[in-house]
Amino acid sequence: MDRRTFLSASLGAIALAPFTPGVGAWMVAHTAHAAEGGGIPGRKDKVVRTEAQWREALSPDQFRILREQGTERAFTGPNWDNTADGYYLCAGCDLPLYDSRTKYKSGTGWPSFWDAIGTDHVAERDDSSWFMRRTELVCNRCGGHLGHVFSDGPPPTGRRHCINGHAMRFVPIAALAGKKLDLPKGYTRPGTPTQEPSR
Repeated sequence: MDRRTFLSASLGAIALAPFTPGVGAWMVAHTAHAAEGGGIPGRKDKVVRTEAQWREALSPDQFRILREQGTERAFTGPNWDNTADGYYLCAGCDLPLYDSRTKYKSGTGWPSFWDAIGTDHVAERDDSSWFMRRTELVCNRCGGHLGHVFSDGPPPTGRRHCINGHAMRFVPIAALAGKKLDLPKGYTRPGTPTQEPSR
């Protein structure tokens, strides 16, 4: 199948999705859940806002990605090529998500990490949207969509957390002097930055 045929078929399927039993309902329910927010059920510090409140708190790009499961174009989002030392926080609720020492050059045009700060900060869930089976990554405090995880990353995990730059904000280590981040109990930073290896 050539690219033109594939694109035509894909666009046709997407156009029909809202009218396809099950698929349309899933899209509506998935978007509604994300627009509200919320992380781990029962989590005391979860962040829940109305759609109007999220629109007021976020930029249009942040809202489209975090609350509507959007994706920025490769090489266009912030921090895809950032090599500074620091932490990446959720743009929706400031929960620390990634340590720059797990960031590496994947060549994809999106910020890529071989691991998250912790499973209680970044959650995984099944994503069967757009007729594909993938693993979605979401913020565990506000439920914001971050990106997806793939099994083509570098050691030590072999995983690639492919994250939208607009879903996060970067805070350099120098700016954290005297401030405390909400890191997992006992969190230890990886010993050596991994910015240089390319894949």
